[in-house]
Amino acid sequence: MTTPEYDNDNIFAKILRGEMPSFKVYEDDHTYAFMDIMPRAPGHCLVIPKVPCRNLLDADTESLGHVIATAQKIARAGMKAFDADGITVQQFNEDAGGQIVFHYHVHVIPRHEGVKMGPPGVMGDMDEIKANGEKLAAEVL
Repeated sequence: MTTPEYDNDNIFAKILRGEMPSFKVYEDDHTYAFMDIMPRAPGHCLVIPKVPCRNLLDADTESLGHVIATAQKIARAGMKAFDADGITVQQFNEDAGGQIVFHYHVHVIPRHEGVKMGPPGVMGDMDEIKANGEKLAAEVL
């Protein structure tokens, strides 16, 4: 089976072009990190490459390296900002793998001992997400 073509009109491509709003946490030459608007826990952030790629299956290794390096920065910041006990990092590929937005992205989710993640697909409170993004951004080194 071949991987479908990249869709330049996916929501993350629109965010990168400034056509859709986002709560930016961190940005460098290669990556962009922003808050998930359907957070599964406070501080749930997404890290994406700035180059177009659907997922892990078609991303070049250089982009993968940049994304994971940024995910590590966000994870460390999340531990501090949310006094987290741990971090969950998730990444999904293609429909059968649970991928919904077809631009490579990594979820970085601060976690607390004994607290389950919230359900997927539930829109969060935008004021709370914005505040959590500011809190997270303040800790990114």
